[in-house]
Amino acid sequence: MTRYILILLTFSSSIFAQQDTSRVLQDVVIHGNRIQTGFDETAASIIVLKEAELKQLPALSVSDLLHYVAGVDIRQRGANGLQADAGIRGSTFDQVLILINGIKISDAQTGHHSLNLPIDIDNIEHIEILKGPAARIFGQNAFAGAINIITKNPDKSFVKLQAVGGDFGLGGFRISAAQTNDKVKHYLSAARDFSDGYQYNTAYEINNFFYQSQVNTTAGKLSLLAGYTNRAFGANGFYASPAYRDQFEAVQTSLAAITLQTQPTQRLSINHRVYWRRNQDDYIFNRFNPAAYRNFHLNNTIGYEANATINNHLGTTGLGVDVSQLWLRSTNLGNRERTVATLFAEHRFEFLSTKIHITPGVQLNYYSDFGTNLFPGIDAGFVLTPHLTLFSNAGYTYRVPTYTDLYYSDPANLGNPNLQPEYAISYEVGLKLIKAKMIQGQASYFVRNGKRIIDWTKAQQSDPWKPDNLIGVNMQGIDVNFTFKPTRFISLTGGYTFIDAEQVSDLGFSKYAFENLKHQVQSGITIVYIKTISHTINYRYCDRANLPDYHIVDTRLMWQGKTVGAFADVTNIGDVSYKETNLVTMPGRWFKLGVSYRFE
Repeated sequence: MTRYILILLTFSSSIFAQQDTSRVLQDVVIHGNRIQTGFDETAASIIVLKEAELKQLPALSVSDLLHYVAGVDIRQRGANGLQADAGIRGSTFDQVLILINGIKISDAQTGHHSLNLPIDIDNIEHIEILKGPAARIFGQNAFAGAINIITKNPDKSFVKLQAVGGDFGLGGFRISAAQTNDKVKHYLSAARDFSDGYQYNTAYEINNFFYQSQVNTTAGKLSLLAGYTNRAFGANGFYASPAYRDQFEAVQTSLAAITLQTQPTQRLSINHRVYWRRNQDDYIFNRFNPAAYRNFHLNNTIGYEANATINNHLGTTGLGVDVSQLWLRSTNLGNRERTVATLFAEHRFEFLSTKIHITPGVQLNYYSDFGTNLFPGIDAGFVLTPHLTLFSNAGYTYRVPTYTDLYYSDPANLGNPNLQPEYAISYEVGLKLIKAKMIQGQASYFVRNGKRIIDWTKAQQSDPWKPDNLIGVNMQGIDVNFTFKPTRFISLTGGYTFIDAEQVSDLGFSKYAFENLKHQVQSGITIVYIKTISHTINYRYCDRANLPDYHIVDTRLMWQGKTVGAFADVTNIGDVSYKETNLVTMPGRWFKLGVSYRFE
């Protein structure tokens, strides 16, 4: 009965009104590294969260935002994005690539660090979620999909102050500022978030710093991005048995990139980028006795990439190269180095006045410790009517093991240096409904046949966890998302994902490969009562393969004036006890308040 009451709560407010927060809009340009296309021209399942919707969601972190996208599985340890993993369509956290403005945030130590991002929600212009094979576009780690976060580049000068408070000693302060003119744009923000924790030893402190600039030069558009996040937190039961309540972790992540966008001719565009990422991870098993067991990891990645787009009478060609060097220094994993080199090529053909478009592509990838591999793929779209497009895609995806998979060792876990890369062949076919007056959406059927999938397993409960290459793990399912706007004042969003996972080998106990969601429902409504006041209600249902299912309802009431704004959030309104992983109980009902002041 509770299930139907919550669903009714989510949808029954349709007699009220709301602003434009559509998730799937044809006017969004998808920021691939080479060929950029509009949403309605992409032959893939893509969800776009625009800035207007981001502000109205009851979320304080990027991982909280992604909770509201069907097909994306966020598994948190702790609250408010403290430590979170992202999966797409049944994948593990190591099989999803996170990017900021196209800059890869992959971590060779472990995918657990992929969402340690040096940005706040207020820095984001929109988020692009690509569900499906993306290796030929972005390379390794885009095994099941990619999440590209596009940051703001303000056109006006301003200063903005924000403060947040709430239950469990929650607090936060933010300041952001922009200075712009015809030639130069600067944008800077700093934030500090903290909480006493919702249960023993879950207190945290997160500090973020972000800077972005853009300069118009005679050579082209020069952009600089720099970010830093420092998070320290009690990790009660996060990694070892829940019985070990005094764990602690401190993680620092730095990111910097310089990008030059040039256009030598009308038909040729070339982008150059130099990037650097640093991650430092300090884990203490017992914070009151650090000498008992401690791991320290430090890794640095530096790289260069260039991407070119060539328009010609045969269509559009995209070419790219990416070369990077990685260094790891670790008390547990040892000292490691790796060189990675990648070549990309794709071409978009258009026929029948662009009603048919086909984009074959390939990526050639070299790892100094795993050799050379080829990732072919193809996308195709057919415009059936002005509002309906049929699309399909197929691709070969690949992922090398992390250094944790290969070398990690403690009494409960034992790495495997003999692991081989995992790979899969993925297919998808679907329909997009676009440019319609009141409703937009997409629906697709997908298949991912995985071979040599890496998972931590054990035969007996008393054995240590050990990673191995499974013979096969196959995923298939359906994925539906829509936005419905019966009037210009109201918008309903909804999504459903079903995943059927099949193992080809006998696992015994599995740690990650079958942690996937079987059924996932997302729905929401945003209402504007008057011009400055909006109200959002979101419902999500998760039925996981290895955990009890649960229903969560969250809400945000927001007031936004010309210079002053405020919001009130209640997350987990029903005070439901649930887990997103098999270790950590998530927070119950949580009240949060925020205020902001902006002057130009």
